Amino acid sequence: MRKIRSFIALPLAGSISGGAAKLIRKLSDLDGGIKWVPTDNLHLTLKFLGDVDNTEVHDICEVISDVCYQFDPFPLKFVGTGAFPDLDRPRVLYIGAEDPTGALVEMVSQIETQLADLGFKPEPRDYRPHLTIGRSRNRRISAEALEVLQDHAEKEFGEMETDVVELIASFLDKGGPTYNVMDTIELGE
Repeated sequence: MRKIRSFIALPLAGSISGGAAKLIRKLSDLDGGIKWVPTDNLHLTLKFLGDVDNTEVHDICEVISDVCYQFDPFPLKFVGTGAFPDLDRPRVLYIGAEDPTGALVEMVSQIETQLADLGFKPEPRDYRPHLTIGRSRNRRISAEALEVLQDHAEKEFGEMETDVVELIASFLDKGGPTYNVMDTIELGE
């Protein structure tokens, strides 16, 4: 058995990742204390699984497939910027994701429930859709970067139709994580 660091995610439309990449470039020039997400790695995480035995991958894909089968493609809208827990003590910097139909939150809830049956620990917090763009190493952000984030608090980054979910393997090396898609599951019938 081999362990594979894995997560479940939605790929982004090119227009969304392009807008996020532009913002990351602007912010990275203003604050070197933030670990910015490489633009090739941008995605909307549904669930981080951690280290998974390669023998479990098939069962995980079955769960994702069973859940995705129940959902038709749905829209997502990316609007505004923010930080968790807040901009005064930022740990995660993000672009907001709006789920107007509620399908995304319901889909994640069902994935959580079914994966718990396989022994995966459920998330203790409610799922809040967001696109992570950076992580603060010291829970601080420069005044200049903070101003740019606040200037983008209402910015519309675009909309996309969600029609697939991916199971992704993450390999850590000196240059940061490299992602490989292990499976792509389509929504609906």
